[in-house]
Amino acid sequence: MNKLAVFDFDSTLMDGETIEFFADTIGIRQQVAEITREAMEGRLDFFESLTRRAALLKGVKQAKIDEIAHNLPFTDGASETIKSLKSMGYTVVCFSGGFRNATSYAKPLLGYDAEFANVLHSKDGILTGLVGGEMMFSDSKGKMLERLQCILNVSKENTIAVGDGANDLSMFAYAGTRVAFCAKEIVKKNADIIIDEKNLLNILDKLK
Repeated sequence: MNKLAVFDFDSTLMDGETIEFFADTIGIRQQVAEITREAMEGRLDFFESLTRRAALLKGVKQAKIDEIAHNLPFTDGASETIKSLKSMGYTVVCFSGGFRNATSYAKPLLGYDAEFANVLHSKDGILTGLVGGEMMFSDSKGKMLERLQCILNVSKENTIAVGDGANDLSMFAYAGTRVAFCAKEIVKKNADIIIDEKNLLNILDKLK
């Protein structure tokens, strides 16, 4: 019997939002916060929010972004929870509306099996402000989860999805166990398990 656990990255496996760490370091926090606020208020969808925030990074050195991405704080219990799930027979995958320079770096450190995220385009070592990847839209996570279930022959009942934000809701539709981790209210309303303490090990207790 195949089993699959899918985790969001920002504010789930990682303690914070990758784009906000970038913004703080290069001095564009206010602009990024305004775009995020518009998205939360429903005036921007995820694609618009992502592309507008990526555009603010134009001209930044790729090496600087990589340095920030490689020093992000992981959420307490992340690696231990992934290790435990894998020992229980789960394939563990990370879905992120953020960026692969963070999720790829974290993969061997946290131990998940694969990651799907977006890529900040660069030319001659400088960001162009463009972005592409597998997680560009509000429904990307759900569509990717459905594909993985087909490839791995995993049923909805044997799928766990863990996330905190509105763009995680699309994968909840394909998961038999839906975990809201320190999540927005709209996510909690669609979850089977709600974790409000910032420690991923609490998920294991709920699965017993």
